[in-house]
Amino acid sequence: MAAKTNEQKAIEIAKLMDDGKGKDTVLLDISELNSWTDYFVITTVSSSTHWQGLYKQIKEYIKDNDLEIHLTHKKSPDGDDWNLIDLGVVVVHLMSAQAREFYDLEKLWHAGRTIEFK
Repeated sequence: MAAKTNEQKAIEIAKLMDDGKGKDTVLLDISELNSWTDYFVITTVSSSTHWQGLYKQIKEYIKDNDLEIHLTHKKSPDGDDWNLIDLGVVVVHLMSAQAREFYDLEKLWHAGRTIEFK
C-alpha cells in the first residue's frame, strides 16, 4: 500500500475532529503561504473535556501515520480557549467559540485553499 500524502493525513485529521463533534471544522491548505506547516485544521470545541477527548484521538491517530507532536500550546491559563497542536505538516487548532470568533483564523489565512473533506 502506498504511503499517505500529507494532504490525505490532513483530511483524515479533519474528519477525526468532525466525527469527534468538533463544530464547523475547516481544513486549509496554507503550504503556499508559509514555510513552517502545510495545513491548518480548525475546529470549535465545547469544553476542556471535549478538547481533551479530541487531543486523545489525535494522539491515537499519529501512532500509525508517521506523525509526531512537536508542540502543544494553550492560549489561555485554563486551556479552554485555544489549544494548538503542531504535528509538523498539520497544525490543529481546537478553539472555543469565543476564541475562534475573536482570532478568526479563516479570515487571517483567507489566501489559503479550503479543502472539502466531508
